[in-house]
Amino acid sequence: MGETNDISFVTYSCEEDQIKGIIALMEEGLSEPYSIYTYRYFLNIWPKLCWLAMDGDKCIGAIVAKIARNTNNDIIEGYIAMLAVHPDYRGRSLGTELVTRSIDSMKEHGCGEVILETEAINKGALRLYHNLGFIKETRFFRYYFNGGDAYRLRLSLFSNPGDEK
Repeated sequence: MGETNDISFVTYSCEEDQIKGIIALMEEGLSEPYSIYTYRYFLNIWPKLCWLAMDGDKCIGAIVAKIARNTNNDIIEGYIAMLAVHPDYRGRSLGTELVTRSIDSMKEHGCGEVILETEAINKGALRLYHNLGFIKETRFFRYYFNGGDAYRLRLSLFSNPGDEK
């Protein structure tokens, strides 16, 4: 995909303006509040998995993610914690580009699958992830502070069944 008009994509580079832009974007676009410590946890440990869509010096989209061994300790699992695109820039496939770039970075680190949770009523997010190959795994009732339900979605990055063994 690459550039979309004057929009560029960059990984997080620990600049104070970047974290301020990410926080402002997420506070506007997500239903859950997060503390500065949550952002710093993801961004400072896994900066190359966290991508920003920039229109000049304005952050108009961002994805925050991490990788870790899964609970069975048999594969490396990616986790998408947050994704938001400014409302004025939606419909340009920026969310898809951000997710794709983050997943590509995860693959470079040996990731075998990616999971995330999203609000069950967020049709746009569900469509985006479905189009990228994610499948619904579990529904969590009253998962969010606002009482909303969530779906856990999973994407296998293995090309052949049994590759994870």
